[in-house]
Amino acid sequence: MIKDNENVEVPEEEDFELQKQRERRKRKAQRQSQKVRTLQRMLCIGAVVLCVGTVVLAAEMISGKGTGGTAGRESHKAGAVSAAMRVPDGEERQTAEVKRPWVDVPEMGALFGIHVQGKGWSNYFADNAYGMAPVGGYITAIRATLHNQPVGMSGTIEYQVNLSGSGWLDWETNANEAGGALGEMPLEAVCMRLTGELAEHYDVFYSVLQANAWTDWMKNGEEAGKPGVGLRVDGIRVSVARKQKDGDCYAGEIDPSRPMVALTYDDGPSKNATPRILAALKASGGRATFFMVGNRVGKHGDVIRQMVEQGCEVANHTYDHTLMTKVKPEELERQLELTNQAVADTGGVTPVLMRPCGGATNDVGMGVAGAISMPAILWSIDTLDWKTKDASATISAVLDHVKDGDIILMHDLYDATADASEVLIPELVKRGYQLVTVSELASYRGGMTPGKSYYKFRP
Repeated sequence: MIKDNENVEVPEEEDFELQKQRERRKRKAQRQSQKVRTLQRMLCIGAVVLCVGTVVLAAEMISGKGTGGTAGRESHKAGAVSAAMRVPDGEERQTAEVKRPWVDVPEMGALFGIHVQGKGWSNYFADNAYGMAPVGGYITAIRATLHNQPVGMSGTIEYQVNLSGSGWLDWETNANEAGGALGEMPLEAVCMRLTGELAEHYDVFYSVLQANAWTDWMKNGEEAGKPGVGLRVDGIRVSVARKQKDGDCYAGEIDPSRPMVALTYDDGPSKNATPRILAALKASGGRATFFMVGNRVGKHGDVIRQMVEQGCEVANHTYDHTLMTKVKPEELERQLELTNQAVADTGGVTPVLMRPCGGATNDVGMGVAGAISMPAILWSIDTLDWKTKDASATISAVLDHVKDGDIILMHDLYDATADASEVLIPELVKRGYQLVTVSELASYRGGMTPGKSYYKFRP
């Protein structure tokens, strides 16, 4: 007889069965324990994998370079394409018929500067920009040269001024002074022309601001302004354009009979979005206006120079993104002057336009802008791209409302805005719009004067 744990006597034949039952219970308990340990290990491994996956996905979303980021961008672009293909009710899709200029010569532009009585020489202004005296000021001399003149093509730009009290002076060339920088007599009229082989392939256009109005474009030696009647020149524009194979040629190679809009980008430049926007503009033959924050200019010199090279307009958005309504006049002037100089030092041209940060203006601030020869540019279409960061929403904001003469606000800081621009730019061209700078748009729609605000330029 064998005694169990409770000291109860058990027959030997029953003892064997009891041992078997105990063994079965023991093995069952071991199997259950093993299952629990296996399940615990699986849960731990799953938790680790989940954490790692979450970190990787978050990194990809932040960088925009991983599978998640790429898929997200492609989804946005697909939505943007869909939005771009929509045409507002009652309208038909337009297709632009663009006249092609001489294909065997490159684009060439003018660079010009003005001497303002009591202020001195300006930095150089870009082709088809506005060189204007501040409110109450006037121009006493000019100088001009060419940008991107074809290698081996003979000729240069010549210019002549009518100086009050002296009449027409001799022709000058290649950035030499024409006028009286050392005197106080104003200019009354201007003539310009190209020489040599340049004159066979290009036209030079120019216009002056006189009696608070811009004259029509003159070209190739014609007089701009009215000499001998007591009117002074307060501003000048100069543009060089390739001759057309057929038909008329216009300043900036823009056809004033066709619709045009100005795409504008604020707060840049940026390392990624701005070059993508510039590439899209170049591919479609368009231009835009970039309102630069001055403290970002020096970090992105190559981008600024690319803007200038492509004929885009580089404009002023203060140095520290400062609201006009929140600072003293002296600080606003300092902000604008610092940005003008930063752009001039980096890109070789000086801004002629400013955009008030947040669109906030007051009379004192506008007086400051006028005193340094700058109009204020606002907008007629606000895409709210800074808020939505959604390409489809940005595309719809433009294509659902765009009209001839609109100024469109975006920001070249965001990948979503670059995504939208890569669809928007060619689609606007397909719909018949010329993509021009703000200065170019204004030049065919009445012009601008310092210290004034502009939201759009309708025909």
